[in-house]
Amino acid sequence: MVDSKELFDNTKKYLNKEVLIQGWIRNHRKQKEFGFIDFSDGTCFKHIQIVYDNTLDNFNEITKLHIGSAIEVKGKVVESPKEGQEFEIVLKEVKLLGDCPEDYPIQPKRHTREFLREQAYLRPRTNLFQAVFRVRSVAANAIHKYFQDRNYVYFNAPLITSSDAEGAGELFKVTNFDLNNIPKVDGKIDYSKDLFGKKAGLTVSGQLEAESFALAYKKVYTFGPTFRAENSNTKVHANEFWMIEPEIAFCNLEEDMRIMEEMLKYVVNYVLENCKDEIEFLDGFVEKGLKEKLEKLVKSKFNRVTHYEAIEILQKADVKWEFEPKQGEDIAKEHEKYLTEYFNGPVFITDWPKDIKAFYMKQNDDNKTVAAVDLEVPGAGEIMGGSEREADYNKLVKRMKELKMDQNSLEWYINLRKYGSCPHAGFGMGFERLLIYLTGVENIRDVIPYPRTPGNCEF
Repeated sequence: MVDSKELFDNTKKYLNKEVLIQGWIRNHRKQKEFGFIDFSDGTCFKHIQIVYDNTLDNFNEITKLHIGSAIEVKGKVVESPKEGQEFEIVLKEVKLLGDCPEDYPIQPKRHTREFLREQAYLRPRTNLFQAVFRVRSVAANAIHKYFQDRNYVYFNAPLITSSDAEGAGELFKVTNFDLNNIPKVDGKIDYSKDLFGKKAGLTVSGQLEAESFALAYKKVYTFGPTFRAENSNTKVHANEFWMIEPEIAFCNLEEDMRIMEEMLKYVVNYVLENCKDEIEFLDGFVEKGLKEKLEKLVKSKFNRVTHYEAIEILQKADVKWEFEPKQGEDIAKEHEKYLTEYFNGPVFITDWPKDIKAFYMKQNDDNKTVAAVDLEVPGAGEIMGGSEREADYNKLVKRMKELKMDQNSLEWYINLRKYGSCPHAGFGMGFERLLIYLTGVENIRDVIPYPRTPGNCEF
């Protein structure tokens, strides 16, 4: 038994030899005296053409094989006369392993992405999603390889937590209460009766827990699912998504940005090298110029600008904004796009206003900004966000008081500043945001195998 990938990688080794392969019929073109089966086993993006003719005793039976069927093929590998096709297989024997009815939804024609979302359990069989989900797999491997090769410890943050790391209040509630009979005291839910004895939810970030491990292992990273109970229906939001969150001890904002840049370039280059066929396909059918965009990023100089300077640039621009840029306020999508065009490449925006950023970020000496950074890239906008963490116990406690945060639930986190604290920093990158950038597929629902978005929890 041999895989398609092995045949394409070592074609000369198998030429004029008999092989046994197993996979699925992607298309079947039948003529009076011969036929062609478009065969895929999923081990690589390329398909194999299987040819047969009426000299075979069961020719008529073979012509009746349906698209989508699983088959086992024995045949001879020969050079293909067709231009752009390295080889084909001349069929000797075929065994039907699993038939497929004629109303099979994934016929060899163009399907809308909306239709394919309704058939999410079958869409990996299409060329588009064969490309997208292999890029997802390869990019995930690249992320692990980048960190593992640099002595980071892979840390598994808890998915069930009692802390809202971002303070945004977007946690899904986790409970074992009978929802028709929730215990209450004085009209309020009595969480002491719940499984964990307190209010719990699904994590929005593994950062806080990762910090505790960084202060023991120096360099750690999380890579796993996170959740937001946010009723948002944009193309870039989902209720369940994956995050990459490194945390590095003895690290300041400058070093944090160096790691962000190095990691992104490494992952993009790894995908370019290991998904050549998929990127060529996506470049041709999804986003024209995708390959060039990715290659340009790898070679780019990442620019740097403070939030204050960025707003000044935006305010001086000869543009009619939908959202007027203002000092002390966040930056909109249209602003991100303009800034990457202005700098003709990726740009780090640093030193953000304290009042619009999270409590754990290091406060700058001006007492107005924090040592935070967002990375904007052409064609995608914000792709990463990070900061140096506040390592000063008193400053952290004071900031939490200003924000009226519950210190008791985060006492362990605050105590990290008492027990051998040091400068440390980290960042977060939404994996699906990266995949949107890598594939050119603009909707997050199409880079997650089974998307969880408002009103959608199928499969």
